[in-house]
Amino acid sequence: MNFLDIIQKKKENKILTEEEIKYFIENYVKGEIPDYQVSAFLMAVYFNKLNLDETYYLTKAMIDSGDRVDLSEVPGSKVDKHSTGGVGDTVTLVLGPLLASVGLVFAKMSGRGLGHTGGTLDKLEAIPGFNINIGGKEFVEILKKSNIAVIGQTENIVPADKLLYALRDATATVDNVSLIASSILSKKIALGTDALVLDVKVGNGAFMKDVPSAVELSKLMVNLGKKFGRNTKAIITSMNEPLGDAIGNSIEVIEAINILKGKKSGHLKDIALRIGSKLMIMEGIAETEEEAIKVLEEKISDGSAIEKFKEMVELQAGDSSYIDDTDKFKKSSIIKDITSEESGFVKSIEAIEIGIASRDLGAGRHKKSDVLDLNAGIYLHKKVGDFVEKGEKIATIYTEKENEVEAAIDRIKKAYAFSEKKETYKLIIEEID
Repeated sequence: MNFLDIIQKKKENKILTEEEIKYFIENYVKGEIPDYQVSAFLMAVYFNKLNLDETYYLTKAMIDSGDRVDLSEVPGSKVDKHSTGGVGDTVTLVLGPLLASVGLVFAKMSGRGLGHTGGTLDKLEAIPGFNINIGGKEFVEILKKSNIAVIGQTENIVPADKLLYALRDATATVDNVSLIASSILSKKIALGTDALVLDVKVGNGAFMKDVPSAVELSKLMVNLGKKFGRNTKAIITSMNEPLGDAIGNSIEVIEAINILKGKKSGHLKDIALRIGSKLMIMEGIAETEEEAIKVLEEKISDGSAIEKFKEMVELQAGDSSYIDDTDKFKKSSIIKDITSEESGFVKSIEAIEIGIASRDLGAGRHKKSDVLDLNAGIYLHKKVGDFVEKGEKIATIYTEKENEVEAAIDRIKKAYAFSEKKETYKLIIEEID
C-alpha cells in the first residue's frame, strides 16, 4: 500500500477503506510517513470530509495505536463526561463526587488548559499535593476504593492523537468535525467506561461558534459512541457567558467546593445536575430527571458529595484540609474590584474575553510550557439577567502581575454589555440521544 495513493483518493473525494486508514495511522505512529504527507492528507479530509464509517475506522485505528485502560476489575457502572471546553467550566469537580456518592464509578482522564479555556488538571493541582500522574493499575485501585478518580492522560493512551493534534494545530485543520470527533472519542473509548455524556459548548467562549456546527458534531460523536457499543448521549450548552462565577484555578476549586457543600447555586451546578441525572437514567439508577436531581440534591444536603470529593483528594495525595477550610488557599497580592460604568441589566458577557483576561493575569497559558499562577483569576459578581447600578462591583481580579492589571480591567469592562430589559439566558440548547 502507498500513502500517496491514499492522499490522492481522498483528494478526489473517494471513500477510504478500513485497511487504508489503519495503514495510515499505524505507519504514521511508527514514523514511516512524514508530516508533510500527513498535512496534505489532513487538508484533503478538511475539504472533502469523512463519512461516519471512515470516522469510525479512524477512531478505531487511533485507539489501537496505544493501550486501553482495563476497568473490568472495578465493580459497578463506569461513567464519564467530556466537555468540549469553555470558560469557568468546573463541571467535572462538581459532577464526579455527586455521581460517586450515588454509587456510579466516575473514571476520568482530563487535560490541561491552553489559550482562553481552563483545564481540570490545573485546577486540581491548585490543591496542595494533589497527584494527577497516576498509572493504570493505581487508577483502578483508587476507583475500587472510592468510585472516583481524575487523572492525566497516560503516556501510551492514543499516541496517534498527540501526533495528529499537533499537526492539525499547525496546518489550520483543527475545525473539522470528523477530526474533532475522532480525537475526543478515541480517548474516551480507550478509557473503557460504560456510559458517556458529551457536553458540547457553543457560543463566543466555545470552540463551536454556532448551533448547527454543535449539533453536527454532537450527532457524529453520539453515533460514533454507539458504533463502539457505548451508551452515549450529548447535551449542547451555551458558552455565551462563563459557566461558573469563578475563572481561574484555585478560585474555581473553591466554587466547586461551595456547590458541593450546598453553599452555592447557579449555572455550574445546574449543568452538573443535568449531566448527572442523564448518566443516572442511562445506567438505570433513576427513571426520570426529576427523581435523579432530587437524589443528587440530597447527596449535597447530607454531606455525602463533599465527603467523596475529600476522599478523592486524599487518595490522590492531596491535602484535604483545604476542602474543609477554603481560606487556606493562598490569596493573590493584587486584588482589584471592577465597577460598572453604567446602570442596566447584564445583556451578555463575552466569555472568550473573560478567559483571555484570566489567562493574561497568570491563570492560563499562552504556550504549553508556561508556568501557571494557580491563585490568579477573576470572580464575576454579576451575570446575564442581573441588574447593575452604575458604580456597582461587577468583577474582582486576582493576580501577581501588576503590568497586566489595567489591560485586564479594560478587557473585562468591554466584555459586559447592558440593556434596559432583563435578558433570559438559555443554558441548555438541545439534547442529542
